[in-house]
Amino acid sequence: MAILSEQEQIRRNSLNELKKLGINPYPAELYEVNAKTTEILEQFPKDNTLFQEVSIAGRIMSRRIMGAASFVELQDSWGRIQLYIKRDEICPDEDKTLYNTVFKRLLDIGDIIGVTGFVFVTQMGETSIHVKSLKVLSKSLRPLPIVKEKDGVVYDAFSDAEQRYRMRYVDLIVNPHVRDTFIKRSLIINTMRNFFNEQGYLEVDTPVLQSIPGGAAARPFITHHNALDIDLYLRIANELYLKRLIVGGYAGVYEFSRNFRNEGMDRTHNPEFTCMEIYVAYKDYNWMMNFVESMLERIAMTLHGTTKVNVWGNEIDFKPPFRRAPMCELIKEMTGIDVLPMDEEQLRAACKELGVETDATMGKGKLIDAIFGEKCEHTLIQPTFVTDYPIEMSPLCKRHRNNPELTERFELFVNGKELANAYSELNDPIDQLGRFQEQLKLSEKGDDEAMFIDMDFVHALEFGMPPTSGMGIGIDRLVMMMTGEESIQDVLLFPQMKPEKKAVVTSDEEFVAAGVAEEWVAMLRKAGINTLGQLKEANANKLYNDLNGLRKKNKLDIPPVQKEAVEAWING
Repeated sequence: MAILSEQEQIRRNSLNELKKLGINPYPAELYEVNAKTTEILEQFPKDNTLFQEVSIAGRIMSRRIMGAASFVELQDSWGRIQLYIKRDEICPDEDKTLYNTVFKRLLDIGDIIGVTGFVFVTQMGETSIHVKSLKVLSKSLRPLPIVKEKDGVVYDAFSDAEQRYRMRYVDLIVNPHVRDTFIKRSLIINTMRNFFNEQGYLEVDTPVLQSIPGGAAARPFITHHNALDIDLYLRIANELYLKRLIVGGYAGVYEFSRNFRNEGMDRTHNPEFTCMEIYVAYKDYNWMMNFVESMLERIAMTLHGTTKVNVWGNEIDFKPPFRRAPMCELIKEMTGIDVLPMDEEQLRAACKELGVETDATMGKGKLIDAIFGEKCEHTLIQPTFVTDYPIEMSPLCKRHRNNPELTERFELFVNGKELANAYSELNDPIDQLGRFQEQLKLSEKGDDEAMFIDMDFVHALEFGMPPTSGMGIGIDRLVMMMTGEESIQDVLLFPQMKPEKKAVVTSDEEFVAAGVAEEWVAMLRKAGINTLGQLKEANANKLYNDLNGLRKKNKLDIPPVQKEAVEAWING
């Protein structure tokens, strides 16, 4: 069983006292709420006849108790507002227990309450709620990190990244800007969805568990279906299923899909991520570039009211038209080397000359991609469509109408990062099968990201797929750019984390064996020292004062601990 801190034990004691008073700390019935903090703060100063019978609920974030009257800062899902609580208002009869005992002694920062009352402006000019009734809705058993703010400066911020991601629920409570990021994420997705729906395109769902992980070059996660006794893969992309639907006759389909790739993690990659893919019949990649420009302009205007967005220190303008440049021309522009006519051996020599790392599993497409990634990507700050990729890099893409060595593909780069990927889709089943077979050869060479052959998809193409353009865009990276967040973990509510290392709690016997007096072990734990490692790292002066303070507070019938003894425990 976990050892409770002193504050956690005090809160549990308060919980039990509430129950003894006949107060249910976790009531089941509905609590009627008729206002939001933001509505009150925005509307009341303009019309002080509003909100004279307000009912609101939220979390206590701070309080100032001043005898028979107190001020509380209440936080709901939209913001914070001040409450004015007067003893004789919430306790109009002789019994003052609700104020003197429940509010003043048994409630804590983090507790959730509901109040009714009327809105007014204090002498200090702050819009507040004069509370007429108060109800306990949820007792918090763990203390919140206390974030203080004065004159616009934040003190004691809950800013440790690992703790924030592991305890996102606490992060959302104490860091309002984090909640705002995820509100913007939802707004981005809804803006895209509305944009697609206006065009008459259909939102669909496709399988997450797939017998063949197709649609991208990536290492999949493998799982096992017990009833069928077969291995299945978590999808790496939904492309091939969406194109089956175009074969089936839909004019345009799209999906916001959760994809999974068994690859590394860094500031811009998470093994589980969100991607939007859209496929539209009778269109090509030139049309799709115009479509993407309009979509991103709409998103920027919806979020910011302007097409200019600050992305990681650079002002990015999403106003169309964006620059369009063929990939091989960009490589030549940056390196002076024309990679298009080169074979695999010549490309390896070019990589060596340019200082680009390679390995034996890389074919022509990956070698060109390595050169581009090393020498070109970081230079593409303003939105740029990189077009016309070599055919080896795009096994699902239609050959270029003017050059069969190239494909009708673009990737959109913004601030040096890929944001979107699109094709004039390959709809020739014979060509598609040949491209899959080339991918199989790469797999045999050891490329564990090469595509599988999906014969059912080839069969679908044999029934005839109309000319189609498709586009995929990484939602997480789009949100990062539109909100200015620099890590993908900051735009995922619950990012993947390494297992947390749990400290092994030292037993009472081990503390005594290390020289700690038996009667002080319990107080040592109350002071937050639960392992010998923590004891060795403790500050002797602080621990000496803490222990004697706890002795006095808990009225222990033992002599004060001596500073020399504490130093011996730490240094022994």
